[in-house]
Amino acid sequence: MTNTALELFCTRIVDAGRLTQDDVRELAREILPDGIMGREEADLLLALDRAVAETHEGFSAFVAAEVVNFAVYGERPTGIITREMSAWLSASIAGRKGPTALGTRIAMEIVREADTSDEALIAFALKAKSTLAKSMMDEPAESCAGRLPCAA
Repeated sequence: MTNTALELFCTRIVDAGRLTQDDVRELAREILPDGIMGREEADLLLALDRAVAETHEGFSAFVAAEVVNFAVYGERPTGIITREMSAWLSASIAGRKGPTALGTRIAMEIVREADTSDEALIAFALKAKSTLAKSMMDEPAESCAGRLPCAA
């Protein structure tokens, strides 16, 4: 099922090049008031995260909560991340260039929240976390200004 409103929202945000607090409110209240209802919607939000560099911090919180809720509680069997679900999540979160910080957060939170996770998703989440930590340590100190955590 295609969510045309979500597709139009994503197109508008990509064209604008940024996602504001008002956009996050619109997304949560008007476009996805009942949360993510299918994989297509999750895929669109994860792609939007990769496509727009300037996003309000509320976007990450909203998307993480919604993707975790969908993956763990919206799909059957509830609370179990199957091999097939793990394959979809890993591919969608990674995209073409690997997971973003939000993607890494989502993978880790799904593994924590689910009763059982396929070992491939656990390995993916751990590798993503390790890669993110290493990339943050490799950044020059001035590029970390205003963000936490930063390498010392």
